Amino acid sequence: MTAKSWLGAVNSLILIAVLLAAWQLLFEFAGNQAMTAPVETFRYLTHLLMTETFWGHIEETSRAFFFALLLAILLGLIIGFLLGAHRFSSEVFEPVLVAFYSVPKITLYPIILLAFGLGLPAKIAFGTIHGVVPVAIFTMGAVRNLNPILLKTARVLRLGPKELVGSVLLPAALPEIFTGIRVGFSLTLIGTLLGEMFGSQRGLGYLLMNAIGLQNVQLIMAVTLLIVLFAASVSTLLIVIDHRLHRRVS
Repeated sequence: MTAKSWLGAVNSLILIAVLLAAWQLLFEFAGNQAMTAPVETFRYLTHLLMTETFWGHIEETSRAFFFALLLAILLGLIIGFLLGAHRFSSEVFEPVLVAFYSVPKITLYPIILLAFGLGLPAKIAFGTIHGVVPVAIFTMGAVRNLNPILLKTARVLRLGPKELVGSVLLPAALPEIFTGIRVGFSLTLIGTLLGEMFGSQRGLGYLLMNAIGLQNVQLIMAVTLLIVLFAASVSTLLIVIDHRLHRRVS
């Protein structure tokens, strides 16, 4: 391990220690009516992870999130490439995408429930509409801002549409596209959990909403901790990959 890697690991450990200390201090101030201590939360989460019922809720959320993220990426790439390749279309539709991005998606949930009903399809749809816009916007910007020399070279080589996308557009635009996917990951996770909170009988979002209604502080803290650990771990990995992709093209 290099010195830079050691420094990064030490800084990460220091950050974790500071966060745990702050959590403990906040618990001392707020009391057990509002939250649980770090040790108690980890202990209760471990207990939950040993139960089959809790893993059923994790599996439900994982399935909905996986399909929602997959759809968000695929639809975002298609929309982004189509709009980015045609400048006039991108100038017309970019404000529409930005406006849709700023709309609170929870206002669309009744429409989604009417269209898909309660269950997995509604959660997937709600997660997808959260994550598709950033992927589309970043992809559109990446394609629109490509170096013109690359496109001229592709024309000289008489590359077909598939070769143009696979050999020129995608590799050159990949860093910016991946940034959009990184943002879309977080928003898709939020959308999936919100979908479970307001229209589902299974999943971590449902557990969280049920615990809030019952004022079960232990369960609220344990589920929140699990979600934060998952989101932080994957986001950290995505950030590392994102930085490496940008360094490779710089």
